[in-house]
Amino acid sequence: MKKKEEVISFKVDEAMMEVLKDIPNRSEFIRRAIMEALGTACPLCNGRGILTPSQIRHWQDFSTHHSVSNCEECKENYLVCFRES
Repeated sequence: MKKKEEVISFKVDEAMMEVLKDIPNRSEFIRRAIMEALGTACPLCNGRGILTPSQIRHWQDFSTHHSVSNCEECKENYLVCFRES
């Protein structure tokens, strides 16, 4: 089930608006900035949601000893390491 999205608005001063006005996708920029500020951005893609070719190669190497699982309790994905110690 998809979670309901919320709209949040906030005021900015004229100087901030001057900086933001030329950003092509302000909503995505602001979401990413908030995630980074809260420390929740994906450490691999930095919150972009897309991996570069180099990141894909690193992920492929990493995933030989790790997998993505889904928690039955909270329904969130998490990484599992199955490399022998």
